Amino acid sequence: MLAIKLRPVGKKKQRTYRVVVMERRSKLNGRFIDDLGWLNPHTDKFDISTELVKKWISNGAQPTKTVADVLVKAGVMKAPAKKKKVSRK
Repeated sequence: MLAIKLRPVGKKKQRTYRVVVMERRSKLNGRFIDDLGWLNPHTDKFDISTELVKKWISNGAQPTKTVADVLVKAGVMKAPAKKKKVSRK
């Protein structure tokens, strides 16, 4: 199964991430299929190819939770519906 993940690059404590498509079970520093963009969490800047993301999602790739949040900010995906908590009485 394919997944859209964040692949860490850069120095220690100055990490940036590449948004890549890879097998769900493969290591983060392992082989990836396609590079979709980048993310810098320190400055909250990112550049993601929306066309490629839509193509891979239509082909069955599932984004991780963190990538899904970034895609919602980019306007590629809609935010998932939040579950309501039901408390016991």
